[in-house]
Amino acid sequence: MKCICGNKPATQVLRFVAIFCFMATFLVFTVQRTVAQEASEETAASEEQSTSTEQQLPELPIVLDEELESMTVVGARTQPRTITESTVPIDVIQVEEFIQQGGSDLADLMRNVVPSYNVNTQPISDAGTIVRPANLRSLAPDQVLVLVNGKRRHRGAVINWYANAVAEGAQGPDLAAIPSIALERVEVLRDGASAQYGSDAIAGVLNFQLKDNYDGFSLETKVGSFQDGSGRFLGDGELFLIAGNVGVGHEDAWLSLSAEYGNSSESVRSVQTASGRALIAAGNLEIANPETFWGQPFVRDDLKIFANYGAAIGDNLEFFGHANYASKEVDGGFYFRNPHTRGGVYQGPVVTIDGVDRATLLVGDLDGLGQGSECAPVPIINDRPDQEAWLRVRDDPNCFSFLKMFPGGFTPRFGAFASDESVVLGLRGRAATLLRWELSAAYGRNEADYFIYNTVNASMGPDTPTYFDPGSYVQSEVNLNFDMTYPVGNNLVLAAGLERRTETFELVEGQIESYLIGQPLASQGFTPATNGFAGFSKVAAGEWDRSNNAIYLEGGLTPTDRWLLDLAVRAEDFEDFGTTTNYKVATNFSLTDEVKLRGSASTGFRAPTPGQQNAFNITTEFDLELNDLVNNGTVPSNSRAAELKGGKPLDAEKSVNISAGLVFDLGTVSATIDYFDIRVRDRLTVSQNFELTDEERAQLIAEGITSAAGLQGFQFFTNDFDSANRGIDVVVSAPVGTGTMSLAYNYTSSEVTDHNPEILDATQIKALEEGLPRQRGNLTLTQSLADNWNALGRASYYGTWYDFRDGETYDGRVLVDLESTIRFNDDRSRITIGAQNILNTYPDENPHAAGGPSGGPGNKYSQYSPFGFSGAFWYVKYGFSL
Repeated sequence: MKCICGNKPATQVLRFVAIFCFMATFLVFTVQRTVAQEASEETAASEEQSTSTEQQLPELPIVLDEELESMTVVGARTQPRTITESTVPIDVIQVEEFIQQGGSDLADLMRNVVPSYNVNTQPISDAGTIVRPANLRSLAPDQVLVLVNGKRRHRGAVINWYANAVAEGAQGPDLAAIPSIALERVEVLRDGASAQYGSDAIAGVLNFQLKDNYDGFSLETKVGSFQDGSGRFLGDGELFLIAGNVGVGHEDAWLSLSAEYGNSSESVRSVQTASGRALIAAGNLEIANPETFWGQPFVRDDLKIFANYGAAIGDNLEFFGHANYASKEVDGGFYFRNPHTRGGVYQGPVVTIDGVDRATLLVGDLDGLGQGSECAPVPIINDRPDQEAWLRVRDDPNCFSFLKMFPGGFTPRFGAFASDESVVLGLRGRAATLLRWELSAAYGRNEADYFIYNTVNASMGPDTPTYFDPGSYVQSEVNLNFDMTYPVGNNLVLAAGLERRTETFELVEGQIESYLIGQPLASQGFTPATNGFAGFSKVAAGEWDRSNNAIYLEGGLTPTDRWLLDLAVRAEDFEDFGTTTNYKVATNFSLTDEVKLRGSASTGFRAPTPGQQNAFNITTEFDLELNDLVNNGTVPSNSRAAELKGGKPLDAEKSVNISAGLVFDLGTVSATIDYFDIRVRDRLTVSQNFELTDEERAQLIAEGITSAAGLQGFQFFTNDFDSANRGIDVVVSAPVGTGTMSLAYNYTSSEVTDHNPEILDATQIKALEEGLPRQRGNLTLTQSLADNWNALGRASYYGTWYDFRDGETYDGRVLVDLESTIRFNDDRSRITIGAQNILNTYPDENPHAAGGPSGGPGNKYSQYSPFGFSGAFWYVKYGFSL
């Protein structure tokens, strides 16, 4: 690992490209010469037979003819297969299943149709509000590999410092950057696939297949709103969206262009805290009601553009690729800062007056020399500052209290200007008829440029700004791939390839006021840096990169007409972790024409990202035991403070995956039942919070974390625990009446099998095991009510879950969605009216929402509710297509 202080030298980039091109060229010409030599020795009859064989061969994984839409491109590189013939469980979600919903975020749309997929609202989750973490089979977001058109998608810049326990510390991709109108279908591979695709594929693979139309036009507009907390039909969280797709060109040169633009407003599901009510009762009419905004954030100017393109270059060569650009502004709330009790901003020392200990306001001496008038403490009596003492401070220009600026306290607003872009360029072709090859290069970049406002750097006193630029996280990746497939015979197809990947994480310095230690107030107890989300200092900023090389070999074998066998091996070398080799064997055996047995066994891995190894963060959390806000930091595992508590350089996660299932293909009725067992060693997470000593606090400041002066505790990344995730998936599809019925059910049991109790505490273990529902399921029924009228109903079940922030286990719920569509103008136009959660179902209420005398979080419902907590969402859509 090395820190790059400037741009990577051009010679190093050229060296990477040269090595890759040399290896790819060597393999192409070696195999091409061998095949050409064999082909030249064949007779005319053999050539005719080869032509016949060629017609039976499938295209490379990302090329599917229209008649092969029922086939999948994930699971085996050797050839696409139907779902029932695949050796591993795969869900194929057609674009209609996304269209028949009311939301706009692809992560939410996935959750509603894939039971093993979970994603939360993340209302007050630092950067997790910008890129929401999603989980497959109750594993971390970065233990799922995301592909677009079969090519690895770059990860997001955001590291989830404050999320549900399973996702804490994860750095996964940003699915929200993909517009649903650009998709043809989504393939969900529910099996470990590191031996095929590399790092991150422990829990499975999501492949987003883009539309490849070269003509036609479609347009969709959507408006919607949640019912508000009082049950009004239209209340808050309003959504507006317009999206379109157009295909241009012809069969030999085409472009499918999709775009989406939208805005969504904030929803509020909060209660006023006991402390807020007490302050108002005591006469402070500046207190907001509610003080904290729990709900979905504002998302403004949400623009998503995706292009898929290709062109024929001669008879045996084709150009292909895709590209995207996305940008948005996300704006959410933080916790309320109580004007009497917020330490380092408002709260001063406890003083004894007339034999009674009294809390006081934090009052600063601005000249710092004690030469001005005396700035005496202001005691708090019955939730009110002593008026005589307060008036002296208020009217003295040398004495300062933040009651002068924010008499009713303040609630910081935090968000980011997020952007995402990528481009993939490639060539594919064939050599000597049977050998198919593909060469591609991909670049992806994701940035979260943070902002925070309605807050202060307390150590700057009256000179503090109230709007700050704390800095940015930037993730960029370059992928170079060379892949080949070759049919050795009628019963064996081989695939092989090379990959070179470089990923870079950059921490961009914030404005100086966001991390400044202001004097003289810092030495008088006022905390430095931005209150709520500290800025990144010059010392902490930097750029870190890592490269790795991989080679893989796969075989698709058909020993008999009833037996399929897939084999894969992959060796991958990381410049900081060394080499890892992973294997996979998967099979599908037809017991009868209608019943098939399938199963797989594989090993896997996930390498910690450069961001997880080097970034740090300061988070304000609500401590349930203290019933108050505390500042905790996440520091690199190799920092001096972390080393004193057992921190050490991070290692890769390792996994063993086993699955077994039955497939029933009864013509119009199909069903699959699959069991899975995923064992992960050295899982990456963040430690428990350790209380900082003065020595450790000074050490962190010396390392560039200037905001450590206001920290109560810290945590760090660690490969601390082992886990076992076991469960079953059931999928059934059948015709019913004039439509179809589909049932999907998932049960996942998570168990921490080994951990260090000095690093992870009992609450973290419980949250890792129970933080996500063990049971999820949905039943969907579509019906044609007339020639131009159809309807959809969906019932979704979410099991119980544990919220470690609330310290409560919440009961599960069943949500019901209904949608009705009328088509007219020769099916070119359609109007849809629908509702998600039409029964306006909410989670159980949080008994700790109001809190005690010191405050409370104000969240009426669990922030980690697996189905949200904003109630029913009503929407109307209009679609037009040519």
